[in-house]
Amino acid sequence: MEKIRIGKEERRYEISCIRPESANVLEIVFSSAIPAIWGDITIYTDDGTEATTLHGYETVWKQEGNRVWLSNDGSVYTPPVPPEPAVPPEPYVPTLEEVHASKKAEVSAACEQIIYAGINVTLSDGTTEHYSLTEHDQLNLFGKLSQITAGATQLEYHADGQPCRYYSAADMQAIIQAAMWHVSYHTTYCNALNMWIAGSQTADEVAQIFYGADVPEEYQSEVLKTYLTQIAGQMGVSTDGAQAEQ
Repeated sequence: MEKIRIGKEERRYEISCIRPESANVLEIVFSSAIPAIWGDITIYTDDGTEATTLHGYETVWKQEGNRVWLSNDGSVYTPPVPPEPAVPPEPYVPTLEEVHASKKAEVSAACEQIIYAGINVTLSDGTTEHYSLTEHDQLNLFGKLSQITAGATQLEYHADGQPCRYYSAADMQAIIQAAMWHVSYHTTYCNALNMWIAGSQTADEVAQIFYGADVPEEYQSEVLKTYLTQIAGQMGVSTDGAQAEQ
């Protein structure tokens, strides 16, 4: 095991490693005792032969336990300054115009989904069938209306998941009327929601609006009021929610 002697001190210290850390810093790992003073460093090999002397390493640059770093230019270790903690960015606050646009897109998507989901219609034989109302379905149904107007008494169509079959003019008329009412009502209702959104002055007000909410009367169009009256009559209640007289 290598040993070193400091200055003119007679004692030799056992080391397990000595190596340059940089151009001006030397690292020494001691096996046991560590010198109290520093000066010229004489290095001895395992067999006690003097190998070399290092001059000028008189300043403790840093020490960690039995590991000592010495500098020959008087410098000492300066720990790096920890970086300033990252300040999270402020959350983005959308403008009222952006809030309006987002809510309008939300209710528009909900309206489209409900329209496309379709309707149930009870036919003349007492059966009830379901009919989707995508844009393609709507075009098909409205095309049947021209056939009825032209005098057709049997019209081919199909319910969801069912094979195509002939419908009587009366049944076809019932399907078309139910479809037109469904599409028109939800389009009218969605329009009223958009008016409500546009009239809201804060983001909190907009957040309270959702598809299915009761539209305040100030934003109800005459058309919507008519629909609401029809719905209330079908449910047996008045427009203010009271039970209608029988």
